Amino acid sequence: MPHRLVVDQDAFEELCEHIRSEGEVAFDTEFISEFTYRPALCLLQFATRTRRVAVDPLCVTDLGSWWRLMADSRVLTVVHGGREEVRFCLRYASSPPLNLADVQIAEGLQSRAFPLSYTALVNRVLGLRTQGKETRTDWRHRPLTTRQIDYALEDVAHLLDIWNSQKQSLSARGRLAWAEAEFRRTIDELHQEQSRENWRRLPGIQSLSARELAVVRALHAWREREAFERDRPARKVLRDDLIIELARRQPRDVNDLLATRDMNRSDYRRQAPAMLAAVEQACALPPGDLPPVKRTDKDQDEQILAQLLAIALANRCSQAEVAMGLVGTTADLKHLVRWHVYGDHNGSSPRLMQGWRSEVCGALLTDVLAGRIALRVNDPQSEHPLIFEKWNGESPV
Repeated sequence: MPHRLVVDQDAFEELCEHIRSEGEVAFDTEFISEFTYRPALCLLQFATRTRRVAVDPLCVTDLGSWWRLMADSRVLTVVHGGREEVRFCLRYASSPPLNLADVQIAEGLQSRAFPLSYTALVNRVLGLRTQGKETRTDWRHRPLTTRQIDYALEDVAHLLDIWNSQKQSLSARGRLAWAEAEFRRTIDELHQEQSRENWRRLPGIQSLSARELAVVRALHAWREREAFERDRPARKVLRDDLIIELARRQPRDVNDLLATRDMNRSDYRRQAPAMLAAVEQACALPPGDLPPVKRTDKDQDEQILAQLLAIALANRCSQAEVAMGLVGTTADLKHLVRWHVYGDHNGSSPRLMQGWRSEVCGALLTDVLAGRIALRVNDPQSEHPLIFEKWNGESPV
């Protein structure tokens, strides 16, 4: 199979026409995320049934033809752990992929292995060994070596065959619709990233007051603007933990701000007035404009019930041969507890009660919360040693 590095715009356009005519393509990227606000795209890799090609985006400056193909429902794009590839499509095509299959997700829907590395997945599904990744490569450096290109192209070499095999096995188990739904859900989740209150995801935010949350929100918004303008990773503009600490301290002047531990860097000194302005703005907000505190006196009980559900979910996923990490997170379990036990029906219904997840575990988890399930140990040596049985109040049904 011929493979080469495309550095010419005309050759790239011809490649896109080839992909369009094939109707399916394996796709991967190499990128660097340590130095810029958004990951810097350094290489694109494609594989059809007859070609294996890498494209140098530092030479081919107009990649629009590909991004439009990725957002075209008539072309199947197969990826492995392709969240960043989806983000690139959203960024450059201003549209989500409409026909995408992620083999990492697909494998998690028919085994407990998720997320599985590309090397492990190739071996599991096709029985082949790969050379592994160039994990220490600086993909910005030019010229690229033949070894680098070979490694990069291997990352797409087997994706079409893997998806073909997975599609057959998922169909045989009645789970192909699960995979298609999960691909769409993942894309939708990534599409909604920009509209989320991402500042609420900072570690250590759970114990803050409404006023302190307002400071976090203001500093986070300032950091995003500053990172975008300077094209630097947001956490290198101001660390997450320092945002939380400044929210607690609410410094009133430069000396107070710089007295905060680890705030004595020269770039922090230069940005001190802007940070103080953000803090002052948050502290001046009237009470009605403060962000709500999403914390209740039921938090401890919620955590205990979520831990109980996690045991039931782990056992059920083992029985069903589906990866627990793909089915639900601790946050999903807590959402189910709030919805089912405490009647908190704000927002959409719990993810564990929707779609294929409901088929896997919805009835079991709601029965556990309703007290309709008895738990006992069956075989301690088994991969799923617990039995959850319907309970009528006297004996298992």
